[in-house]
Amino acid sequence: MGIDYSKIGFKAGIEIHQQLDTKKLFCNCPSVLRQDEPDFVVKRKLHAVAGESGEIDAAAKHEAEKEREFIYEGYDTTCLVELDEMPPYEINQEALQIALHVATFLNARILPITQIMRKTVIDGSNTSGFQRTVLIAQDGWVITKSGRVGIQSVCLEEDAARIVSRNKDSATYRLDRLGIPLIEIATFPDMKNAEHVKEVALHLGKILRSCKIKRGLGTIRQDINVSINGGDRIEIKGFQDPAMMIKTIDNEIARQQSVISSGKKVHSEVRNALPSGETEFLRPMPGAARMYPETDLPLLKISRDIINESKKTLPELREDIEKDLEKIGLNEEMIRLLFKQNKIEEFKELLNILNEPTLIAKILLVLPREIASHEKKMVSEVDEILNKDVITSVVDALRNKKISREQIKIVLERIVEGQEFEKAIEFKKHDNNVVEEEVLKIIKSKPGLSENAYMGLVMKEIKGINGREAIDMIRKLVK
Repeated sequence: MGIDYSKIGFKAGIEIHQQLDTKKLFCNCPSVLRQDEPDFVVKRKLHAVAGESGEIDAAAKHEAEKEREFIYEGYDTTCLVELDEMPPYEINQEALQIALHVATFLNARILPITQIMRKTVIDGSNTSGFQRTVLIAQDGWVITKSGRVGIQSVCLEEDAARIVSRNKDSATYRLDRLGIPLIEIATFPDMKNAEHVKEVALHLGKILRSCKIKRGLGTIRQDINVSINGGDRIEIKGFQDPAMMIKTIDNEIARQQSVISSGKKVHSEVRNALPSGETEFLRPMPGAARMYPETDLPLLKISRDIINESKKTLPELREDIEKDLEKIGLNEEMIRLLFKQNKIEEFKELLNILNEPTLIAKILLVLPREIASHEKKMVSEVDEILNKDVITSVVDALRNKKISREQIKIVLERIVEGQEFEKAIEFKKHDNNVVEEEVLKIIKSKPGLSENAYMGLVMKEIKGINGREAIDMIRKLVK
């Protein structure tokens, strides 16, 4: 029997943290994760300090009591801002514009003047002992199949340093991730059940993927706040895969019900989502005591001109693009690959040259992979050779009838092998009598095959032959 979410007073909200694809938020360093050995190491100890309220936050105090030493690995792409040795630069304007795009999609009210804040974080993941965060917009909403969900806030903040190792006495972090812009979306607790939580997470993910964000594992983190009758709010951190949300939420409900039935109270805390769908205690729930104003930066003013400019550059929503691609005949797999390989804009530009959507998608997505496999090369290496300019030239040659559809792959193979473009599109004029003789030999060597099978053999053996002429010859000779 399923859970009666309404009867137990289920409430849930989501917080999504998504890396943006720009330079860092308060300096000009690149947002690139390094795999090579670090260039230097520094060591620090951090201490909890009182927030704006004059009190020390419970979560900060919990971390301070561990008295760990923190080791930071840096590179030649690490600057003094990241080491907390100089004041931050003013906020990254590109990151701000992306945040405004997201806020617009979420129907949120953009704040004309807002204060950049410091959020106390002393687990070592920030060299300064705090994370800079700024509220950009609030009071938005989205419509889902299960109803309207309110958007509490849209914030911009710095990502933390990357953990390398941790033990009882020390923790080692890498500074390459520290300061990467994160957009944080927090919903109101409007979700009606676990399935609704998953639906909202996927819906917000689609909106974010319409904007300039980083892709891949670790670039998005999702937290869920859950409560039921008789208990306080529990924050569950660490969701990478929305598929685990329903199982984890239902397990957390069962855990809370067990605590309540034993006569105890469910106290507010932060728990970590485990791969099994269970959760474990992480730390006490942080509160307002850890927030205080950033004194090294002025108030952030988001003028009407900045907002208007962001609306001019507002990207298309992914779901709208998907619908348009479906209308012109692309299948679901082709659409998925266009997004995955980030080739939507290139596809549109090529479509303006030659209005054959399926063929263009095949040239962009399928043929380079086939050639890489055949030539035993890395796909990235083939993509670098068959860049946007090369593919554009090939499609233009097809439109101007300099090459045939059947010759496209041959041209691309020649270019990958090192031929210049003009040489690659040169094909000798076939003597039909000679070609017909070759086709007859192929048919006699493998009797009893279908027309399509002979077509494949002919196209493979007789490079550059026109497909229509080939099938006509096969039909004549098979009879």
